[in-house]
Parts: sequence; structure tokens; C-alpha cells
Amino acid sequence: MKALYFDGALSVRDVERACPGPEEALIQVSLAGICATDVQILKGYFGFRGIPGHEFVGRVVECEDSKWVGKRVVGEINISCGDCEMCLWGLNRHCPNRTVMGILNRPGAFAECIALPTFNLHQVPESIPDEAAVFIEPLAAAAEILEQKPIWPRVRVAVLGDGKLGLLIAQVLHDKKAQVTLFGKHPWKLDLAQSLGIPATAMMDDSLPAAKFPVVVEATGSPKGLEQAFRLVVPRGTIVMKSTYHGLAQFDTAKLVVDEITLLGSRCGAFPPAIDLLAKGAVNVDALVSKIFPLEDGLAAFEYVKQGSPLKVFLRPGSVA
Repeated sequence: MKALYFDGALSVRDVERACPGPEEALIQVSLAGICATDVQILKGYFGFRGIPGHEFVGRVVECEDSKWVGKRVVGEINISCGDCEMCLWGLNRHCPNRTVMGILNRPGAFAECIALPTFNLHQVPESIPDEAAVFIEPLAAAAEILEQKPIWPRVRVAVLGDGKLGLLIAQVLHDKKAQVTLFGKHPWKLDLAQSLGIPATAMMDDSLPAAKFPVVVEATGSPKGLEQAFRLVVPRGTIVMKSTYHGLAQFDTAKLVVDEITLLGSRCGAFPPAIDLLAKGAVNVDALVSKIFPLEDGLAAFEYVKQGSPLKVFLRPGSVA
């Protein structure tokens, strides 16, 4: 099968077709999305080698459990052991023995087929088209904030970063009636946020308001974002850190202690809340689609992501022989 493969350099190549193990399904990928983490993998994040990609929608073409065959599905990216303490506590995404699709010791979705345990699969309602279904994984990550931190109506929340994740987070929190302000650096993305009903402003260091927001979500994808978040947050406030990148971030630990700031790491989330948000139309993802490339043009797709500032770029595999 055709796949994008990273071994220090990215290439399109023919690889052995994915083979499902026990209690796994073979899924023909219909559409896959490139995200900021995929770009960081090409810079050395997690030392990954293999087929990247973890945002996808596809159709099950082979499975021992016949009820899955033909179903249109998305898949949670953490594949856990099911036996450790974390798994028994229901925290499968923190399983120390886990693999992570397209990120850690597991082939990803930039291929014609992918194999995943049926435990990880979620059927996609027919009302949600493929282009929207690919957003379920990042939207689940956005909605995970609500599981970690109570967001009260009218609480002031700053979202740093006008990329795809920042715009999803802003919409999720706006749906919870928070007073959301999005900070970014791309005028057209700030205009897009405004069109979605979210106040947005340019993120200039010398104009960031000091100590104004009880909750700040950092989704810039840059080490500098954490420093900016500390400027915005009020004493005893919470910074939710969403960015992942290859490298280290620095911040003033004295401010963390003296102002008694809570720094909360946040990553993957459960899929059902994200599916519900899309099904009820609470989040607009149509406006976030920038371009669709054939899988064979994957190198051009990544170049497009790196050279411009698109929101969501998709890869569409061809049919499996």
C-alpha cells in the first residue's frame, strides 16, 4: 500500500499492507489530517520513525468481529495494554505500555490502510461528513479541558494561538458561555474567529494585557507561548498548556510560586463529547479546512503547511488494491 514514511526524511513509498491482529480492525483511510504534532515529528519529536498521522476517518474493511465491517469510523490514538494500574483506573491514555498511532511505536494514518483495536473505534454518524469527522480527534483534545478544569459561564478565558486547535478550543469554551478572547498573529484567522462570534485580537508582546484572565489556554505551538500565558493570567489563575513541540520551554518559576498559578498539562480527550459537539452543530469546522492533497502529494502538502499558515490540510489516499 502507499504511505507517507518518515525515517529522518519524509517520502512517499510502497510499504507492506497493514495487518490487523486479534481484536483489531483493518480500516481503509478515507481522509487524514496534518496537525502541528506531525510537523514537530519531522523535527524530531518523540524520535518517531515510520508512518505518521493520527487524525483520520475511514471505513472498516476487515475484522474478526463482523459487526464492524462496513462501518465508517474514527479511532482514538492511544493503544493501551488494558492490564496496568492506569488502564484499570480508566486512564488508558496514560498507560505506560501504550503505543500512540503515528507518534510512538505505532504506524499512523498517512497511508491507504491502518489497523487499530476495535476498543479504540467510534462509529461516525452519517450526519457528520468525512471532512468534519477528521476533526473529532483534535476537537476531543479541545473538549478535554472541560474534563480537567471547570469553566463557569462568564469566566474570562484567553486562548493563545489562532491555529486550528486554538480556534476549536475557543469555540468549545464559547459554547460553555465563557467570555473567550482569542489572541493570534494572523489577521485573516482573527477575522475568522470574529465571524464565529469570538472576540479576537493581535498577539503583540507589548500590548498583551497583564493579569486579566483567570484561565489562559496556551495553544501557540511555540515555546514563547508559555511566557505570554504567564503575563495574561491573574494570581491564583490557571494556565492550560496544549502545545507540543520538539524542544524546551522556559518560564519564570518565581511567578508560578508567588502568584500561586496552576499550570495544567492537557492533551488527548474522549471522542464521544467531540462527536456530540459536531452532531449538534456547536462547533464550525467547515471554515477551518484549507486544502486537500492526494496522499501521493504528501510532500507538497507538508511543504504547504510549513510555508504558509493554513488551518487544516487533508490527505486523501487512493483506493487499496
